[in-house]
Order: sequence, then C-alpha cells, then structure tokens
Amino acid sequence: MSSARVCVGAIAGAYGVRGDVRLKSFCAEPRAIADYGPLWSEDGQRQFTLTLGAQVAQGFSARLSGVATREEAERLKGTRLFAERDQLPNLPDDEFYHADLIGLEVFDTGGASLGRVKAVLNHGASDLLELVRPGKSGVILLPFTQAIVPTVDLAARRIIADPPEGLIE
Repeated sequence: MSSARVCVGAIAGAYGVRGDVRLKSFCAEPRAIADYGPLWSEDGQRQFTLTLGAQVAQGFSARLSGVATREEAERLKGTRLFAERDQLPNLPDDEFYHADLIGLEVFDTGGASLGRVKAVLNHGASDLLELVRPGKSGVILLPFTQAIVPTVDLAARRIIADPPEGLIE
C-alpha cells in the first residue's frame, strides 16, 4: 500500500440483502468519508466509490462500487479503507493524522529514548500512543495530551514527551 494513503474507515459487515455494507468512519466528521473517494483496500488491489446511506449503529449503511450481493459484502468484513493523502484536508498545527505519528521516535525531555510509536489508540476518552521499546517486552501507553506530549516534530520524525512519574519504568 502507498504511504500516500491514510486509513479513513473500515467495513463492519453486510447491511441488508442487496450488497450494502455497514461502514465505520474514522474521520473527525464521520460523513466526510464520502468526500475522500475513491477509497482503496489496504493492499491497494481494490478501489471503491462510496455512497453513504442511513446512519446505523456505530456507522453508516453504504453502497460500494463492485459489490452487488450480500455475500460479496460479507467477504469484505474487516476491510480497512484508505483515501489518497492529497484528498484529505490540511490540519491545524496542533492536530495530526494518526498515520503521521506511527513510526516516530519518542524522547523524554532529557533526550532519552522512550520508544517508537507503534499505534495510536482511542478507547473513548482521548488518544493514547502505543510505544514499543527495542529489547524490552510489553508496551507503554502514553496519553496523547498537550501536557504530556508538548512537542511533535514531523519534519524531524520525533516526539518529545514529559510522562507522569511512574508511568515508565
């Protein structure tokens, strides 16, 4: 998959009997997912145009080009959908696409490496940076707040963090 693409949603399963899917949008404005098409599968092998339907539990019903039956829709369950980076809006200086944060090295305020961002998670309250440390087991979940992560330098591919005492051992 091209690094010029960003994950904007995922297919949660079939919806109805005519090939529609249940679509979960990862966009700040959920309906905006329809504005960023065409959308691509993660492997870049399939391209879809998207027509949003009604809002349903945890997302939308949607029609994808090339999907005509419930069985085809069911086979797409779990497929993550990606938009071309240049189709997405520019963000303010204090906002970041998760894709931009993954892979960045995280340092504490003294310059010591804390690890590398493996994923950005959100379980409802706020984003968490999942950090992995070479040679160490387990992960660190670092709250992604201005107080704890005062500096994100995309150009230098690094993050400066000031984690609360006791968070990292």
